[in-house]
Amino acid sequence: MESIHRTVFILGTAIVLGSLPVLAEQANFDRLTLARGFSPSSAIVSGQTGGSTSLPAVVGKRDRLGNPCLGFGDPTPDHILELQADFRNLTVAVDSGGSDTTLIVEAPDGSLLCGDDTGSSRDASVADGQWPSGSYKVWVGSIDSGARHSYTLSVARN
Repeated sequence: MESIHRTVFILGTAIVLGSLPVLAEQANFDRLTLARGFSPSSAIVSGQTGGSTSLPAVVGKRDRLGNPCLGFGDPTPDHILELQADFRNLTVAVDSGGSDTTLIVEAPDGSLLCGDDTGSSRDASVADGQWPSGSYKVWVGSIDSGARHSYTLSVARN
């Protein structure tokens, strides 16, 4: 009888521990899953900035390229970007109609890409040449604490 209880305990523990990564990948808004050959129209989700948490306090002050991570938002990622294959030359961009947004993308290995103003736009974007397959956490923030701005987030090939 003790053997059965031990087996049930071990199986139950394995099930709970096996589900932890799924629980850790919750997001405030839609997930975005992209496979090779994705169409641009399938690579768009929407959300709303908001929150007074300093995003650099959540993820880090600088990305792997030395860019500052900025903005305020929710400590939970706004989106999960699931890449089902390795990609080269992708850009993740925010369009809020000109509000002052920030963007932080955390790669599966924990490295960061952080963006603020893009060119003459106050909306944020990040671009990189190497995007390994896996789950990316994405935060869309505002430069001002508590500011709420509706936005679309898109992923495009460069």
